[in-house]
Amino acid sequence: MSLITSPGSALRATRLPPDGLYEGARELRRLAPGRPDRPYTLFGLVPLGPVIGAEIGGVDLTRPLAPAVREELDRALLEWKVLFFRGQHPSSAQQRAFAGNWGELETNPLLAAGDDPEVARFDRSSAPSFENVWHTDVTFRERPALGAVLHLREVPPYGGDTMWADMAAAYDNLAPEVKERLEGARAVHDFVPGFARFTPHERLVPFQDRFPPVEHPVVRTHPVTGRRMLFVNTSFTTRIVGWDRDESDRMLRLLFQQAHVPEYQVRFTWRAGDVAFWDNRATQHYAVNDYAPHRRVAERVAVAGDRPR
Repeated sequence: MSLITSPGSALRATRLPPDGLYEGARELRRLAPGRPDRPYTLFGLVPLGPVIGAEIGGVDLTRPLAPAVREELDRALLEWKVLFFRGQHPSSAQQRAFAGNWGELETNPLLAAGDDPEVARFDRSSAPSFENVWHTDVTFRERPALGAVLHLREVPPYGGDTMWADMAAAYDNLAPEVKERLEGARAVHDFVPGFARFTPHERLVPFQDRFPPVEHPVVRTHPVTGRRMLFVNTSFTTRIVGWDRDESDRMLRLLFQQAHVPEYQVRFTWRAGDVAFWDNRATQHYAVNDYAPHRRVAERVAVAGDRPR
């Protein structure tokens, strides 16, 4: 919406470009309506922000989880969207075992594998990176990942943070007329734009039939909490179905901006051995590429998800 001074005002008339991000109060609601804010009794939890991000203490990811601990961690994941575990140093097998508590694991053939073929490795130094843009993992799949477990094996002497944004908070703060316009809207997601800038095209061609463009709701409903969340991202969302191209581009630009609001974000500074576990359904993330020429090595395991609704 544009801002214009009221007729007859003594203040000179002004106008801001439409569809911007403006200062002012924002609704920061961590829990779904009616969901009680209960304490955690089986581990320590330190919030890193009002709506997203918490550091967990007293859980050893190198050992099997007791069922009660797994259940309470699941509640923490739903409520805080991304959990951080300091100084864990899990092996690839232990990392996979931890992630497996949340379901079947999946691999991404577009990514390099580590020593374990079921674990994706991100080995970065001065090479260009496709991670430093706000995105949700693998939304080009019919069933995007439920979540992911990322382990930092090697960290640079400075930089290399990762940021996450709460897309339920982003949806909550949209203007009512925007929410109304998005009701029932669907968007196309395609792996090509997210990878083509940094991957030889001949390597991508064989995957076109395996990963055809898919449609997802622009606003999805979380299958557990019931919260409504923006589900479009810069890397993979190409257009809103049935909309004029200019109208689609304008709306997507507005929606892409929402992840950039600091009140919806948490930023984590890694140490070697740290682990993050995030709800991929409810968040976007951004790997800050500010550490060249130093090396940063991370390994990720993904949990298979459901069809967004």
